[in-house]
Amino acid sequence: MEITVLVADDDAVLRALVRDILAKEGFAVLEAADGRRAVDLFFDARTVDLVVLDVMMPFLDGWEVLREIRSHSEVPVLMLTALGDERHEVLGLRKGADDYVAKPFGYEVFVARVRALLRKTIQERSAALDVCGIRLDPTTRRVAVDGGTVELNRKEYALLSYFLHNRNRVLTREQILDAVWGRDYEGDARTIDTHVRMLRAHLGDRGDRIATVRGVGYRFEEEAG
Repeated sequence: MEITVLVADDDAVLRALVRDILAKEGFAVLEAADGRRAVDLFFDARTVDLVVLDVMMPFLDGWEVLREIRSHSEVPVLMLTALGDERHEVLGLRKGADDYVAKPFGYEVFVARVRALLRKTIQERSAALDVCGIRLDPTTRRVAVDGGTVELNRKEYALLSYFLHNRNRVLTREQILDAVWGRDYEGDARTIDTHVRMLRAHLGDRGDRIATVRGVGYRFEEEAG
């Protein structure tokens, strides 16, 4: 259950502080030192669950970044404002931010605000999935097919989880690589095909639910074809 937070702030010291706090809480962190990079990272990443956004940044300021994000997504946005800057706080909420934290801020206050914004996401990611006779429990990392336990390695588990969370959607090999192997993976995309074959075998009759989309990738089909 990985939660990804995008932190956008041109202050390298503050950005590192926020990154360390979030990492200590178990979240994955993406960092941007300016607004343009923040927008690029947001739209390039497979998933961003929360954006921590400073107001004053080079190239694009926080308001411009917020506008770009809100034109495509309702992801929670936590604005960072200067202490006592009530005007920016009100403006941010009016423009679509979900909450704000004044700088400098305390560890516990910041973490509480972040977790409040992520509460629904964390609950959804922690919930067990029951799809087509396949049960995946993120809290125990156990998988069962038609009531029988199935042993999967780490990559097979991550691959199945990605398919089930994105069922009925066509997933390209590039999307699957980014989601399961990471954006820095330098191996051959054919490794996906190998892992899909193994996963299908583990799932038995349910393995047919993972359909090949020729020339594109795969789709987990909730309805039998």
